[in-house]
Amino acid sequence: MTSYCDIAPGHPFHGPYHDRVYGFPVRNDDRLFERLVLEINQAGLSWLTILKKQEAFVAAFEGFEIARVAAYGDTERARLLADAGIIRNRLKVDAAIENAKRILALQESHGSFAAWLDAHHPRPHADWVKLFRAHFKFTGSEICREFLLSTGYLEGAHRPDCPVYAEIMKQAPPWSRA
Repeated sequence: MTSYCDIAPGHPFHGPYHDRVYGFPVRNDDRLFERLVLEINQAGLSWLTILKKQEAFVAAFEGFEIARVAAYGDTERARLLADAGIIRNRLKVDAAIENAKRILALQESHGSFAAWLDAHHPRPHADWVKLFRAHFKFTGSEICREFLLSTGYLEGAHRPDCPVYAEIMKQAPPWSRA
């Protein structure tokens, strides 16, 4: 079976993501939120589409500052839905805004989004899916899995023989401490 470790190296978009982002532990809440929004927007599309639009997403969502996005109203929602640089899907835009509000509540109760994730780690994928569905909008099984793989909460982003795997292990991702 072909893995991301086989196809990504050398690709202009997948390569840098594979080598420097995918599977590395993320502790910054705004970056975690960004990753969640990007995974939600990937639903039904290719990851390459999202990688190509990532800079536009960062600009459109003002750096993915959670408090700022949580405060978005009708004007900002309309601006996002008119932005050809991102995925203009009402459900996905609404999920991003609502999930920012929900992350603010998790920050209030747990100190940070990362701390909330840590408080529920480790758990099997199916349990993560139930947890995410209970707390967030537009988070099905695949979105949840890719979010957790990409941020170091689930094992399997890279094969053990992939050179990036060793770099990730130096940072002790949450799955390695379970």
